[in-house]
Amino acid sequence: MPVPRFRLPADRFRLLALLLAAAIALAGFTGAAQAPAQAQQAQQDGAQFDPKPPRLPTPWSNQVSTTNPLPEYPRPQLTRTQWQSLNGIWQFAGAANLNTPPINQNLSEEVLVPYPIESALSGIERHENFSYYRRAFTVPTDWNGQRVQLNFGAVMWQSKVWVNGTLLGTHDGGYDAFSYDITSALRAGSNEIIVGVWAPVDAQDIPIGKQRLNRGGIWYTPSSGIWHTVWLEPTAPAHITRLETIPNLAAGALDLTVRGAGISGQSARVEVLNGTQVVGQNTGAIGSPIRVPVPNARLWTPDDPYLYDVRVTLKGTGGGDTVGGYFGMRSVGKAMLGGVLRPTLNGKFVYQLGTLDQGYWPDGLYTAPTDEALRFDLEQQKALGFNMVRKHIKVESDRWFYWADKLGLMVWQDMPSLPNGRNATAAGEARYEAELRRMIENHRGITSIVQWIPFNEGWGEFDAGRIADLVKTLDPTRLVNHNSGSNCCESDPDPGNGDVIDDHMYVGPGVAREPSSTRVLVLGEYGGLGLHVDGHEWSTSAFAYEMLPTPTALTTRYVQITSQLTDLISAKGLSASIYTEPTDVEDEINGFFTYDRQVRKMDFARVREVNLKVIAAAKGTVLPVGKLASFKVTTTNLTNRYLRHINGVATTEVVDGNSAPGLKKDSTFWVRPGLANASCYSFESRNFPGEYLRHRASRVYKEAASGTTFNADATFCAREGLSGGATSLEAFSVPGSYLRHRNAELWVEPNTGGSFAQDATWNVVSPWWRSGADLPEGQARSFRVTTAGYTDRYLRHLDAGLRTDVINSASPEVARQDATYIVRAGLADATCYSLESRNFPGQFLRHRGYRLYKDPNDGTATYAKDATFCAQQPRSANTPGNVSLESFNYPTYHVRHASDLVYIAVSGGGNAWDSATSYDADTTWANSAPLGG
Repeated sequence: MPVPRFRLPADRFRLLALLLAAAIALAGFTGAAQAPAQAQQAQQDGAQFDPKPPRLPTPWSNQVSTTNPLPEYPRPQLTRTQWQSLNGIWQFAGAANLNTPPINQNLSEEVLVPYPIESALSGIERHENFSYYRRAFTVPTDWNGQRVQLNFGAVMWQSKVWVNGTLLGTHDGGYDAFSYDITSALRAGSNEIIVGVWAPVDAQDIPIGKQRLNRGGIWYTPSSGIWHTVWLEPTAPAHITRLETIPNLAAGALDLTVRGAGISGQSARVEVLNGTQVVGQNTGAIGSPIRVPVPNARLWTPDDPYLYDVRVTLKGTGGGDTVGGYFGMRSVGKAMLGGVLRPTLNGKFVYQLGTLDQGYWPDGLYTAPTDEALRFDLEQQKALGFNMVRKHIKVESDRWFYWADKLGLMVWQDMPSLPNGRNATAAGEARYEAELRRMIENHRGITSIVQWIPFNEGWGEFDAGRIADLVKTLDPTRLVNHNSGSNCCESDPDPGNGDVIDDHMYVGPGVAREPSSTRVLVLGEYGGLGLHVDGHEWSTSAFAYEMLPTPTALTTRYVQITSQLTDLISAKGLSASIYTEPTDVEDEINGFFTYDRQVRKMDFARVREVNLKVIAAAKGTVLPVGKLASFKVTTTNLTNRYLRHINGVATTEVVDGNSAPGLKKDSTFWVRPGLANASCYSFESRNFPGEYLRHRASRVYKEAASGTTFNADATFCAREGLSGGATSLEAFSVPGSYLRHRNAELWVEPNTGGSFAQDATWNVVSPWWRSGADLPEGQARSFRVTTAGYTDRYLRHLDAGLRTDVINSASPEVARQDATYIVRAGLADATCYSLESRNFPGQFLRHRGYRLYKDPNDGTATYAKDATFCAQQPRSANTPGNVSLESFNYPTYHVRHASDLVYIAVSGGGNAWDSATSYDADTTWANSAPLGG
C-alpha cells in the first residue's frame, strides 16, 4: 500500500514516530487523551505534506495550499461572517467496512481535503471502496453560547460522521451539501471528527456520472470521498438553512422563500440591495414566498450579468440570524416567435451556444485545484463567445455556479446518471430520484440555470415521462429536457413530454427532428474535433470523433461545422447547440484547451468570431452571404407561404415538397452583399441571374440591376424580427419601412399596426431549390478534372471504386463508357442530382466511408442520400459549364479527386484527402459532352 511522501526520508520519519510513541507511553499519557491533538498538529503542519505530482500539472497545481486549500467561503448563496474551514491535512486509511470507526486512533496516511482520494492533489492517488478520514479541531471561544454546524459541501458517495465518538448520521449522495448540528457532541479543547466513506462507484446502482472503476474512453477516473469544502460555523438555535429566490419580472419583484431550522413562529425581513443601497424590502413568514419589490430592475443576461445582493434577518424569539445572498432578475420560458417555438430569456429568444463541460482536472479530478482555476474555465468559454455551458452529468460546487452567475453563462444542469449498460435496480432508482430532488431543491436560487436534464443518451434511464413531469413540478420556472440525446444510444422511446427535443450528432452539426408546438429543438452534443499535443496528453489511448493534423486545420474545421448552425437555426428551428468540449478530458482530446489547460489548441479569435456570428444569425441580424435561401412567412396561419417572384412581381405563395420545379426556383434567392451597402443585403433570383428584388413605388419586383437608384432600392438591412423572432428587412433607401406581405403582395411600408410585425418578419430558411447550378437532367455527361496539369483526366468508375484516369478518343470504349453518367433527379431530393452509370443501369455514384463508389440502388433512404449531390457554382475555373458537386447529407463536403481516387472531402478536414492545397480546383469539374456512346 503506497504512503504519501514526506520531506523527511521515510525511514527517519518512522523512527521519529516510534520514538514519539515511546515517549508518550513513558509519560503515562493515554491514546484517548492525546490522539486528537496529534491529528490537529498533523493538519496544521502542512510543511510535512507533499501532494503527489500530477501526471499533467495545471498552472494552479503548485498554488494549492496544504494548510488552507480552497480558502474561499464555499456558499455564496447563504453567507455568514463567522466560519472555520476544516480543509487541509487529515489522517486517512482504507478500511474493510464502516462498522468500526477508528475513534482515538491514529491513521497510517494523510490526505489533503477536499481533493478526491484518486487525485494526485489528495496525496493518496488510489481508489478505496471503504475509507476513514480523521482530524482534530478546536471551536473558537467566541462561539460560546451558539450552536455549531458541521457542513459538508459534498462527499462521494455514502458518509458516516462521528464527533468525539458520537455518530451524527449517515448521508447517501455524492453531489449535495449536508450539515450536522454537533453542539451536543462537543467538548472543551480539542475535538475529534471521523468521516467514514463508502464509494462503490459503478459496482452499485448510484448516480455517478462518468466515473468508472475501469476507466477508459468516455469514462473517467473515480472521484471518491470528500471533494468539496468542509467547514464549521456558529448559528443561533433558530437559523436559516436555504434561500429560494425566484425573480418575478411580471411583478417587478423578487419572490423569496426562507427555509430554516428551529424557526417555528418566526418571520424574516428581506432586503434587496444594489451595491450598498437598499432598493426593496419586506417581511414575511418563514416557509412561504415573500415578495420584495425590485423597482426598475436591471435584468440579468449573458451580455449584462447584473446581480443584486440580498440580506435576510430572522425576527422573533429564539435568537436572530442574518445571512447574505444574491440573485439576478431574469425569466426563463418558451414562446412561438417567428413561427417557431423558441426558448426565451426575459421574454426574448437568445440562441444558446454552449459547451459540454465535464468538470474534470488532471490534478484534482472532480475538484478544481483553486478557485482561480474554477473561474478560469468559465472565463475562457465566455471569452470564446459562448453564452451557455452544459454541466455534463456532474453537479459542481456552489462557487462554480457563482462564477457562472457572475460572468454571465446560462447553464444546462444535468443530473449525474446511473451506470449505463444495465437496468437499474429498484434501490438504484430510489437513490437516483432522491438525489435528483435534492439537486433541484438546492439550486433553485441559481440565476444561470435555465434548463434541467434528468437523463443523457438513456444511461440508466427509467420512467422518463414521469421523471420529466416530476422535475417540472419541482421547478416550473425552468425548461425540462427529459433526455439529452434521446435520438440515440440507450434511450428509451421518447415520451413526448418536457419542454425540449434534444438530438446528438457527431461530428455534425445536424438534427434528426423538428421542434413541435410544445417543445423547442436543441442539439445537445456535436463536434468532438481533436488534435494531438505532445507532452500534454493524459493517455496513450487518446481519441476524438475526428482528428485534425494542426491547430490551423482544427480551427478551420471548427469554423466550418459551427457555421452550419446558422442554416439549422433558420431551416430546422434549432434553438441551442452544445460543442464537445472546452478541454481535453483523460482519453478525450477534443477540447479548445489541453487537459492541463496549458495549451490553446485553436485560434481563439477565429473561434470567437464564428460563435458571435451564429448568435447574431439567430437574432436575425446576420444572413448567409453567398448562399441560397428562401423566405418563409411567419404570420399565424400563413406559415406555409414563401416569398416568390412571378412575371417580375414579388408575391407570396404556398410552396411544399410537391410544388413544381419552377415555383421552387422562383422562391429561391442568392443572398448577396448589399448593392448599395455591403453591410446590408441584396437578393438575386436563383433562376434569373443578375435580377434582384427591389421596391419601386412601395411595391416589390424582380428586375435587372440598372444603376444607383436601383442599387439602393434593392438593398435591405437585416434587423431582429419585429414579432420577436427571425428577421425583418428594413429598406436601405427608406429607413423605418420594412419588407412585408399584404394580401399576398410584397410591399415596403412603415409599421401600420395590426399584423404588421408578423407580416414584416421572415424566416430565412434553407432554399427550396438546393442546387446553385444546373445539370441537364436525363442527358449523358462526363466530368473532366479542372486542376492545372491534370485536365486530361475524367471521373470514372473501375471495379466499383471511383477514380480519375486519362481518357480520350483513343481510349477503349469500356473506359469511355465508365466515364459517362446519366444525370437524374436526386434520389433523395429532386432539386439536386444523382449520377447513374451509363453502362450499369440502376447503379449510381454514392459515397460510402468518404470514398465514392458505383453501387446498385438498394432502395434504402441511406443509399438515396449518399447518392444525391447538389450541383453548385464552381469553386475555381469559373468557366461556363463548370460545377462543384456537394454531398446532400454532408453539407460543405464536395466530390474531390486526390491521388487518383475520389472522395467527398472538406477543405482542411482531418483526412489526408481533405488537404486545403488545391481543394477548390480539385472539387471543380467541367461538365462535358459524354465520352461514351
